[in-house]
Amino acid sequence: MAKDKYHELVKEALVNAGWRVTHDPYPIKMGKRTGYIDLGAERGIIGAEKENEKIAVEIKTFFSHSDLDSFEDAVGQFLLYSVALADKEPDRTLFLAMPKDFYERFFDDAFFVRFAKMFSIKIIVYNELQPIIEQWIIQ
Repeated sequence: MAKDKYHELVKEALVNAGWRVTHDPYPIKMGKRTGYIDLGAERGIIGAEKENEKIAVEIKTFFSHSDLDSFEDAVGQFLLYSVALADKEPDRTLFLAMPKDFYERFFDDAFFVRFAKMFSIKIIVYNELQPIIEQWIIQ
């Protein structure tokens, strides 16, 4: 299973943001098949009587000749994993991680902002030069 170019960078960025990586990758059953979300992570809630926050992160680089084709592929994967994760671990939130430069050029279009909101696509925007999460976007 090939890892995206920025896999280790995003993993380090999550750790820097206070997350503990628990799965690399996170196996997920989809019917009779098994898929692999890039990362699973948790972080404790300080001073609260709640369980840990849990996330799963699908990392994308969006390196192709067409931003639209790359986004279509990523959304298909995100939607499949969302359904499977709801069955396996409904308290774990799925995020689609994308580089800052892609986010800025693609989501300057109101159509795609509306699309992400309509399908509750949660996004992590990462810095592709250093291990930093630039933005968490929760629809």
